[in-house]
Amino acid sequence: MNFAPILPEVILGLGAVVLMMVAAFVRRSSTITHVAAIALLVGACFALIGAPQTAGSVFDGMWAADGFAAFGKVIIYLSAAIAIVMAHGWFDQNQEHGAEYAVLILLSALGASVMVSATDLMMLYVGLELQSLSAYVLASYRRHDERSAEAGLKYFVLGGLASGILLYGISLLYGFAGTTYFDGIAAAFAGPEGTSLGLLFGLVFTLAGIAFKIAAVPFHMWTPDVYEGAPTPVTAFFAAGQKAAAILLATRVCLDAMGPVTDQWRQIVIFAALASIILGAVAAYGQTNIKRLLAYSSINNVGFALVGLAAGGREGATAVLVYSAVYVVMTLGAFLCIMRMRDAEGRPLESLASLSGLSQTRPLLALAIAMFMFSLAGIPPLFGFWPKLMVFQAAVDAGLQLLALAAAALTVIGAYYYLRVIKIMYFDAPAEPLAPARGRTETVLIAACALIISPLGYLLINPLTTAAANAASVF
Repeated sequence: MNFAPILPEVILGLGAVVLMMVAAFVRRSSTITHVAAIALLVGACFALIGAPQTAGSVFDGMWAADGFAAFGKVIIYLSAAIAIVMAHGWFDQNQEHGAEYAVLILLSALGASVMVSATDLMMLYVGLELQSLSAYVLASYRRHDERSAEAGLKYFVLGGLASGILLYGISLLYGFAGTTYFDGIAAAFAGPEGTSLGLLFGLVFTLAGIAFKIAAVPFHMWTPDVYEGAPTPVTAFFAAGQKAAAILLATRVCLDAMGPVTDQWRQIVIFAALASIILGAVAAYGQTNIKRLLAYSSINNVGFALVGLAAGGREGATAVLVYSAVYVVMTLGAFLCIMRMRDAEGRPLESLASLSGLSQTRPLLALAIAMFMFSLAGIPPLFGFWPKLMVFQAAVDAGLQLLALAAAALTVIGAYYYLRVIKIMYFDAPAEPLAPARGRTETVLIAACALIISPLGYLLINPLTTAAANAASVF
């Protein structure tokens, strides 16, 4: 058996098992496992060169080793590595910063990696559950924090419900198509006898299960509570790497397995896109917790990514890939800034009120937060404007002018709460000063993210768009 097409997954799987043994038998192993986990994730990125993106369909059609999967895996692995780096400066070094954190991140990244390569419904489900089971534990990682325990429990219960819905959809697709392979399902949808009612019900339930993972309305209810209660490094990984993996999974399922019935699933995606944009914008208005606000921001941004998915085809997939890549940078930068919010005793702060007058006490941090907020809102000249323009253009080219117009108009509504954060930092009376920054690594990461989403980021348009277009050519 040739393992070259799955070399990154082999590295992460074997590495996670070895680090689990190290954690069990070596005292004070947290630093060792965290450094090793970061090295494994970086190594997995380099292992994507060659067969993992050129081998095509392998393992009897259950796995796609193509450019689309490789593009997503780079996003997932780097997000996971940054989540591990963030943990070093956030968790209590004596009680909470255990070796199991890095192992759980590796396993979650492994599951997400399987998700973006799956071309079979059972393979899809295995990857989804591996990613989800690790995520449930990560959400409740702070055992002595009631909010973290609540976040893990809510995520587990609602995630179990979503898995049941997804499995029901998978069973319907298998029952009426006679196969779990994406190409076989596409052939069943394109059959001469027409699409059966059973296949359409399977389509609906499968997309509903996937919608939970990307936190699209109306399956978003878990997001604010989990994002607020989970440890901040974990929330950053949920909002970045896992969210990108779920969006790319939805893209492959819709364009690959359900391509012949684009008109049917497009209606569902358009509804979810507009509903997510509206709710993500309106529900964030009254939030006083910065992590809950970013949770609604993630719902809002998922809506824009779904606009690109609704466009379909290679151009729509290209827009989704570019949007996912830039969104991950903006989100990680925002959460890295949140980690800088600590009081004089070093306790994490999450309220918007604690940012009052930040421009006077920590001007560089305030500038970085302002850049990430403006970019998430899609306000030019920051780079966050470009992926929004791409998804709108893809929708227009696909004949969905009304969708593009509605999404563009709704952008104005969502801009309010981003501008509110900036108003608090620059125009309100100063609150208690934040504790001095610690950790040069986080500072470098914030600066790097800010540089990418600054106007200098437009220099990346050609290479990023070219890479995304090549990756999307599989459709």
